[in-house]
Amino acid sequence: MRDAFLIAAIVAVPTALLSCFLVLKGWALMGDAVSHAILPGVVLAYILGIPLIIGAFVAGMVTTLATGYLSANSRVKQDTVMGVVFSGMFGLGIVLFTSIRSDAHLDHILFGNMLGIDAQDLWTAGIISVLVSGLLLLKWKDLMLHAFDPAQAQASGLRVGWLHYGLLTILSLTIVATMSATGLILAVGLLIAPGAIAFLVTRRFGRMLAVAVAVCLLSMMAGVYASFFLDSAPAPTIILILTALFVLAFLRRLWILRRTSAQI
Repeated sequence: MRDAFLIAAIVAVPTALLSCFLVLKGWALMGDAVSHAILPGVVLAYILGIPLIIGAFVAGMVTTLATGYLSANSRVKQDTVMGVVFSGMFGLGIVLFTSIRSDAHLDHILFGNMLGIDAQDLWTAGIISVLVSGLLLLKWKDLMLHAFDPAQAQASGLRVGWLHYGLLTILSLTIVATMSATGLILAVGLLIAPGAIAFLVTRRFGRMLAVAVAVCLLSMMAGVYASFFLDSAPAPTIILILTALFVLAFLRRLWILRRTSAQI
């Protein structure tokens, strides 16, 4: 439980910060695609006897780069390309996993195992979290402009290509950091819900970043704590709390809009 609380605090900050940019840019499906597409890299790394983090990161980068290239050089829309690439990579991972004999549990890879992490997982998540959080906070104004208006960002002299693929690289690193905690499937919840909740609460991007971090940190701590008494897995409990907070934020925004309309 102590390690579960610790890794929850570690991954809360980078996932919350990144979720704000993904929500603004409309890349929610991209986070879903990359989180699923990492599976074949994890399986290949296990077969080759190398650290799983290396295989996960390589697979994530292949997915993001392939998606970006195909969407930029074809008439197919980006969401269609992501659906094709993600389903193909995820199917490849399932085929590879079922073709080998292993004592590893697929559910730990897919859904995480916060109560079974070791010191190496904590160090890996910590280093990646510090790196990702530092990059996002250092370049948040450039990334915000790129998310709102890429054409204006390019006209302002920003390197749009570097920002685009840099954000994709950060996305892959973040999913790798959360892999041991929430798994591949539930990681997408951490990459979308905090930013979506903060977007409903505030209209200033700087405040949105702070709200997202606070919401994510609170949800992860509460989810780990509640899972002990509910006798449930921590990761799904965290996602349920984030979902409940999103519903409350949506109802609050709806109530404010109706009250404003009534006053007018």
